Amino acid sequence: MEGGERLLPKGFPKLKNDTFLRAARGEETEHTPVWCMRQAGRYLPEFRETRAAQDFFATCRSPKLCCELTLQPLRRFPLDAAIIFSDILVVPQALGMEVVMVPGKGPTFTEPLKEVEDLLKLRQKVDVTAELGYVFQAITLTRHSLEGRVPLIGFSGAPWTLMSYMIEGGGSTTMAKAKSWLYRHPEASHQLLRLLANVVTDYLVGQVAAGAQALQLFESHAGHLGPEQFQDFALPYIRDIAQAVKSKLKEEALPLVPMIIFAKDAHYALHDLAHAGYEVVGLDWTIRPQEARAQTGKDVTLQGNLDPCALYAPKEKIGELVKKMLEGFGTQRYIANLGHGLYPDMSPEHVGAFVEAVHAHSRHINKHS
Repeated sequence: MEGGERLLPKGFPKLKNDTFLRAARGEETEHTPVWCMRQAGRYLPEFRETRAAQDFFATCRSPKLCCELTLQPLRRFPLDAAIIFSDILVVPQALGMEVVMVPGKGPTFTEPLKEVEDLLKLRQKVDVTAELGYVFQAITLTRHSLEGRVPLIGFSGAPWTLMSYMIEGGGSTTMAKAKSWLYRHPEASHQLLRLLANVVTDYLVGQVAAGAQALQLFESHAGHLGPEQFQDFALPYIRDIAQAVKSKLKEEALPLVPMIIFAKDAHYALHDLAHAGYEVVGLDWTIRPQEARAQTGKDVTLQGNLDPCALYAPKEKIGELVKKMLEGFGTQRYIANLGHGLYPDMSPEHVGAFVEAVHAHSRHINKHS
């Protein structure tokens, strides 16, 4: 679509498949909807080809490339939702931090936060349209380009996860530097988390204004916190973001889109997360479906939670595992997904087998229930 980046966020094509949105809202569906975290990823040869010789964050800043990468998995698989291609670390970039993608190492901050005084280097007021407008343009272009096939999900990292990257300077197995801030500098930690929550709120509202039809908040590093630290430094901001986003959407007469919270490894907080203001609670693969249902109750939709490594199994085995998962969760108030993102060495054919198994088995269960 020539000049696509200048498309306006209005006059979008009519949605043809709203199964994902209906499941998110707790409405009845004929089949269980399915999508995959990192469905636009390196496991696809066409993704690797599109991304070749392109800097990762330069790709994130190109609405045209983000649109293409978002659409690629939908050309292959009958997925029930698309998720915009982007990265959670565009938020620290918007605050003025430099992040580069180092081959073989991953995202790296050239100057991570070391001392409390470093907070002064961050932008205290962020104009999300000026700093992250390229994401909004990508969403608008993609929403038009989807031609109503499926809904488009927008997303952001949650404050604690973003804070941990900003202090660690990249990935970490222990998050010891970031966690030490929580113990040594609790006030400064709350100051940073509040700043992040405000930016994330504006960023998510901007995504809806641009055309996103659902939102997912990734608290990917929840598992590094114990219950008390999660209660103090993660949950309040997760709650505040849901409340503030919904309030601003109402104020701006924007659609009240369903929101998903995915707090990886936060089993101890599932009851709280189910009451945090989100329509959907995402689950990793380390909890049994029945236990998750018991802890979250009947008023939220659950999303997840097949072990991503199950996709290394033969296709027949993938089908068996999907059937068992569907029987555990039930086919209603449920969105099938993996318990984490797809890995780069996975076979696209096995991803296809997963998607097809969800549709086939859920239709069969619904027909005979």
